[in-house]
Amino acid sequence: MENFLLLATVYLTLMIVAVPLAVRLGLGSVLGYLTCGILLGPLVNLTGSDLDALQHFAELGVALMLFLIGLELEPRSLWQMRRKLVGFGAAQIVGTTLLLAAIAILFGLSWQAALVVGMILSLSSTAIVLQTLTEKGLMRTNGGRSAFSVLLTQDIAVILMIALMPLLAPFPHRNGASQHGDEYIGEVFMAKLPGWAGTLITLAAVGSVILLGQFAIRPIFRFVISARLREMETAMALLIVVGIASLMILVGLSPALGTFLAGVMLAGSEFRHELESQIEPFKGLLLGLFFITVGAGMDLQLLLEKPVPILGITAALIGTKALVVGIIARMTKMGRTDRSLFTLSLAQAGEFGFVLIAYAVSLAILPKSLAEGFLLVIALSMLVTPLLFIIHGQIRRRLNEKAGNDTPSDDIDEQQPIIIAGVGRFGQAVNRLVTMSGFQTTVLDHDLKVIQVMRRFGFKGYFGDPTRPEILAAAGLDTAGILVAALDNPAANLKLISYARERRPDLHIICRARDRVDVYRLYAAGANDIVRELFDSSLRAGRYVLENAGVSEYEAAELEKIFYRLDRAALRDLAELWKPDVPLEQNTEYVKRSQELNKTLESALINRFAAPTDEFPPDGKDEQKQPETQPENKRSGEG
Repeated sequence: MENFLLLATVYLTLMIVAVPLAVRLGLGSVLGYLTCGILLGPLVNLTGSDLDALQHFAELGVALMLFLIGLELEPRSLWQMRRKLVGFGAAQIVGTTLLLAAIAILFGLSWQAALVVGMILSLSSTAIVLQTLTEKGLMRTNGGRSAFSVLLTQDIAVILMIALMPLLAPFPHRNGASQHGDEYIGEVFMAKLPGWAGTLITLAAVGSVILLGQFAIRPIFRFVISARLREMETAMALLIVVGIASLMILVGLSPALGTFLAGVMLAGSEFRHELESQIEPFKGLLLGLFFITVGAGMDLQLLLEKPVPILGITAALIGTKALVVGIIARMTKMGRTDRSLFTLSLAQAGEFGFVLIAYAVSLAILPKSLAEGFLLVIALSMLVTPLLFIIHGQIRRRLNEKAGNDTPSDDIDEQQPIIIAGVGRFGQAVNRLVTMSGFQTTVLDHDLKVIQVMRRFGFKGYFGDPTRPEILAAAGLDTAGILVAALDNPAANLKLISYARERRPDLHIICRARDRVDVYRLYAAGANDIVRELFDSSLRAGRYVLENAGVSEYEAAELEKIFYRLDRAALRDLAELWKPDVPLEQNTEYVKRSQELNKTLESALINRFAAPTDEFPPDGKDEQKQPETQPENKRSGEG
């Protein structure tokens, strides 16, 4: 027990230091976990002989992740992906396998061993790729969805590979071999069955998962929830995943595939969000533990002994897979940004390679010495994956910049007294209200597609970067009376306002803000009216809550007005204490003043209907402030 607790303490300490540091450096959490594993395994050797058992336990994290992904996909969505599953996935597996097998034959491997190596290395890392896609918000892009389709096809293909390998083994090893060893009763049982019986049992297992997810799990979960014991709900959620994973292992299938199918069957259930909330913490920790075991399993001694061959094979593997995937992406006419994501995210080997290499060694297809080298190549390629995503980010940034520079800005042929910079959801609503009220506006946006859609609906707009001085000059900044800064990028918005205020001290600037800190920056830059994106809609939602909690409509509306007025005044008060280089929670004066203002606001709301009405002046009359830097122009701060 003492050794276990000490080891757990070391693991957790390294995780909470290395992972947040890697995230803050922009490297992603996966690289942080892999670094922890390298420190614990090859460098410090704290994992000992328990690494294999720990890795099998940590693989449950991959099954949990696939279950949660399945919960986001209804069967109809999965059916809509069938072309990508069959097209992209099959093309990638077959193309990569054949090309890698051909290269392996050139280096002297038998065609059987070369084919097995090609199959193993054609697989990519489901765990690392999906985790990184989710972290970076790329899962909903076309490239991200296509990569997911290929990964799912690969998980299914593992079953076929396991079935095919015994046929490629030397004759004495073709029967009764187990990928894990004789202690796994289910695999021994399946190996002794005739082919048709094994196929029937496999289909029955998959059918059982589908039927359980569709008909059995819902009433059982409903029964467990009726007990109103939170820990029982957690136990039920884990039982679903662990039970299905065990069933899949017993029939020689991928546990991740089984849990994914169960998740898909439960995607439309009323318990979906409850299951997600129960499993998410376990998924994160176990998946992190899995990445740690990958790093800990790396044989750095072999790398030091043969650095050139190992690194050369790793680079060749990544290059070959990127070539095949890139050709598939180009043939399907995928956009350049999506093509970059699709190509680089699938260029590594995967965690299933560890299992399949062990299976190939047990069948005597691969010699142990060669297998150890390939295990290191797989681990190194997985270690490089976060860096490939960073390269994709750089490529995407350059493509966006190039797209912006390649398309010439529009010639602005008229100047209006109101300039609206940015016509996303925020700017569109402002522009529609103003123009339909009879006023003329000059609309600018750096997104050509947005401008084209706008014109299609009968609104006039100009393509150009509103932060560029020449574009603002052409739009009439020197003669305009009002500027609405509604750019999506806070940094660009701040740049626009700073330049406009410096150029035109008398210009009235209205702008959007993302949060309180953004408000303070924009206020300091010289904005007159600052509107937090979600502030008004949040107040309206709060008013509905009050009305449904028993407060009359009139009282709820009055409370909303008071909160609106006093919160705006408080925000301007706090803006004077804000320090750009100090986080809010570390600014002692700011925190103290914020607490005082919160108490004042709470007292005002509670005592509203107990006090005479005239204690609360009409909206806005107590708020206006005359900044010392701009005595001729009132600034209302934030709304």
